[in-house]
This record gives sequence, structure tokens and C-alpha cells, in this order.
Amino acid sequence: MPTRSYRPITEKRAKTLRHAMTPDERHLWYDYLRTCPWKFQRQKAIGMYIVDFICYEERLIIELDGEQHDDEESYRHDKVRTKYLEAQGFRVLRFSNRDIRSHFDSICAFVEHAMENPAIHGRVTSHTVSIPDPSARKRTSE
Repeated sequence: MPTRSYRPITEKRAKTLRHAMTPDERHLWYDYLRTCPWKFQRQKAIGMYIVDFICYEERLIIELDGEQHDDEESYRHDKVRTKYLEAQGFRVLRFSNRDIRSHFDSICAFVEHAMENPAIHGRVTSHTVSIPDPSARKRTSE
């Protein structure tokens, strides 16, 4: 089964979402992913789902979760969605919008760490995972 199969309506919706990103998606895209060393694309259709950010080369998907993802039903839906994406050969990282706003440099450092360590995937929070020191990212990129 090809990983890029999708229904035309899903691709049309993805295109609409690219022009209506949330403030946190814009922040991650314009202030990091657009110019990071790996080629990311935004709002792409994978099967019946639209992912926030994807790097096809590294098979990595980044999802940003707003407060609407905090309830049990949304959590179950996200779990099914993640299983589908992983079955297509992708790793999925999930970050909350709160963590994007509060720990942006650490999130960027964690993405770089995940790109270099293919075993890393899952729901990532500043409270449950040791996020690398962002100053290390700045030193290595200078």
C-alpha cells in the first residue's frame, strides 16, 4: 500500500489548512522547521489523515496538540491515528501547544535529537521526557 495514497478531498483540505495554520504551527514552521537541516513539509495528507509536519526522508511526523486533544475521546482518536501512521512506516512526535509556547528551544533541540536517533517517537511533554538543553543546539550550530 503506498504511503501517499489519499482521497482528493483530504488533499484539498490539507491545502486549505496550509493557509490557516494555528499560531503555534506558524511559530514552529517559520522559526524552525522551514530552515532546519531536514526538509519538512506542512499539512500533508497521509491516507485519510492530515499531518501537521512531515519529513519524508527521515519518515518523521510532528503533530501539535491543542487543548482539544486533552479529553479521553481525542486521546483515543490520536492513538488510532498514530498507529495508522506508524503502520505506514512513519515515526510520530506529538507536542502540546503549551510546550511549543513555553519550551520552544527545547522542543527544537528534541526534534534534532529525534532526527539523529530513529528509535525516538511518541507523545513528548516537558514533564515526562528529558528534553535536551537548547544551549547545546545553539553551540553546535554556531
